[in-house]
Amino acid sequence: MGTKTVDGAGTGAEAKNDETATEETAVDVTKASEEAAEPETAEASEAAESAATGDELAADETADDEDDEETLLLDEEPEGPSGVGQGAAAVVSVVLGLVSLTGGWIGTVAAARETLIGQLQTSSTASVAKQVKEVYGDAWQTTALWAGVFALVALITGVAVLVRPAFGAPGRAQAPWIKSVAWAGVALGVIGLLLAVLKYSDALLGLPSTS
Repeated sequence: MGTKTVDGAGTGAEAKNDETATEETAVDVTKASEEAAEPETAEASEAAESAATGDELAADETADDEDDEETLLLDEEPEGPSGVGQGAAAVVSVVLGLVSLTGGWIGTVAAARETLIGQLQTSSTASVAKQVKEVYGDAWQTTALWAGVFALVALITGVAVLVRPAFGAPGRAQAPWIKSVAWAGVALGVIGLLLAVLKYSDALLGLPSTS
């Protein structure tokens, strides 16, 4: 009887000890799992923060690159004449061409002066041919000479405007209206120069015959 009681008590105590050890082991495993999970969570948070920081840096770098590209494009824009001077020169060329065809006050004054000189230097006893030449012929040639000068300047100015882009900034095209006006000046200059040469050589509107 007594032996059985002692054995039963010992068995109960051992069972309790085993249960306590099992519980302690379970607690230790749970703690270990929590401790192992905490570093993983911290690492995940750090990774997420690093990714967010990387995205922000990438966005900033992209914005900086775009700003740099815009700055480079602005810097790379060809610098050169705005075309105002070329347009003005083209208009001047046309005006000079018109003056060579219609005459100007300089040519008129020069012709009148030559007429006066011819009258002063030619005696009344000179031949008719000489009087006509000194009084009218020289004055007409003077008018043709000044017309030729205006025509030549108009021609040179127009050609200079047309070839100016070749010596300017590359990639900057000349305005079409400037080309048109410059070509008009060149055409008027050529016509005026041709007429001036013909008149100066008496091939056009020469002196009348006095014989």
